[in-house]
Amino acid sequence: MSHHHDTTDVPTENTFALYLKTNSRATHDSVDNLVMSVQPFANNNNYIKFLQLQSVFHKIVDDIYKDPKLNQQIPNLAELARYETVLQDLQDLGAQAKTWQTALPKPTGAEALGWLYCAEGSNLGAAFLYKDAQNHLNMSAEHGARHLAPHADGRGKHWREFVAHLNNLNVSEEDKEDALKGALNAFAFYKVLLREIFEVPQAA
Repeated sequence: MSHHHDTTDVPTENTFALYLKTNSRATHDSVDNLVMSVQPFANNNNYIKFLQLQSVFHKIVDDIYKDPKLNQQIPNLAELARYETVLQDLQDLGAQAKTWQTALPKPTGAEALGWLYCAEGSNLGAAFLYKDAQNHLNMSAEHGARHLAPHADGRGKHWREFVAHLNNLNVSEEDKEDALKGALNAFAFYKVLLREIFEVPQAA
């Protein structure tokens, strides 16, 4: 199966965010499929595992959201961090965050932008997850699904503003490649975490 994308229809405005999106699409889809395959909303037990997965991932990106330099370039970035919110969701369910035995990745520089792109993009995609958490498990923005709740401005508007800030960072070609590497690493690590927490065999 080929993941080659036909580049003829890429708009001339090849922005940084579009570059990340196009080149990480196949990996992103495989993450979505893996998440749904473990049925995170089948019961509270599975949902707790999902929250534990989210807690490890958001712990990694927490420092990126709080990076002083990035907060000068992307207004109110620190407020978008969701690590504390995931911990509150776990607390709502009387569960503990997952302690990870091995050292967690510490993305820096342009690579960190790739991780940030994944983390913020996951909030845009969380609409379906939020609905499932509400419908199947009676979770809400005040209980158990705080970190999946939409941004006050609405998901779409918020994402467009975030993308505009990303595109205004004037990243060099080399930094673009590093950021893509970061995004792909973020997705790959998320899959490793998921398989570990849900006890699914690691892919070869």
